[in-house]
Amino acid sequence: MKILGVIPARGGSKGVPLKNIKLLDGKPLIEYTIMAALQSNLDRVIVSTDSKEIAEVAKNAGAEVPFLRPDSLASDSASSMPVAIHALNEIEKITGDVFDALMLLQPTTPFRTKTDINDAIELLKKNNTDSVISVVDVEGTHPARMKYLKNGLLIDPPFCEQKENQNRQELEPMYIRNGAIYLTKKDVLLSGTYKGNSCSALIMPRNRSVNIDTAFDFEYAELLKVSNKI
Repeated sequence: MKILGVIPARGGSKGVPLKNIKLLDGKPLIEYTIMAALQSNLDRVIVSTDSKEIAEVAKNAGAEVPFLRPDSLASDSASSMPVAIHALNEIEKITGDVFDALMLLQPTTPFRTKTDINDAIELLKKNNTDSVISVVDVEGTHPARMKYLKNGLLIDPPFCEQKENQNRQELEPMYIRNGAIYLTKKDVLLSGTYKGNSCSALIMPRNRSVNIDTAFDFEYAELLKVSNKI
């Protein structure tokens, strides 16, 4: 199975300007993802960006940047699906390579490792599912503990805990996508879905599941890195 790794990194970012190349413990954020990907069993790794500045940083870190993404795929409203499909089509057209699957690796989850990437690849091969998506245990933020807020009052949802202040350990474990890995077979991706009809879960620990969206997230990631918590 031949797998393409795609690292999407657009230049615009309202929450943290130029977030993808902002320094995290002295290294551009995107470099963490590039290094893990290049050390993994992915067959090829490319960066999809609309920014010449990001492209230069990515190349200096060892990644391929074979094209610049069109502006239509770099707006605030652009989703990652057409970006991934565009990258797949472009690299196959440029190189003549044909891939069986694509792994999307967002630079905003910098602490995934080459082992995480390789484990996802092995899960896809072993289980023969349409996809593998990385997740993390929601732990204390379990949906059964959540409430609606109406007119200033807390309202229990229909899926609430069976008794008030129920221990977390009594609740059925639930997981949320952590944004680190989306591995999808080519035909499934081209049909417009990452998940498909069958999806294997790669469960990752919380310390490697940091997903940077805000300045606070960046500060938290910096704290974990400098304190050697990852």
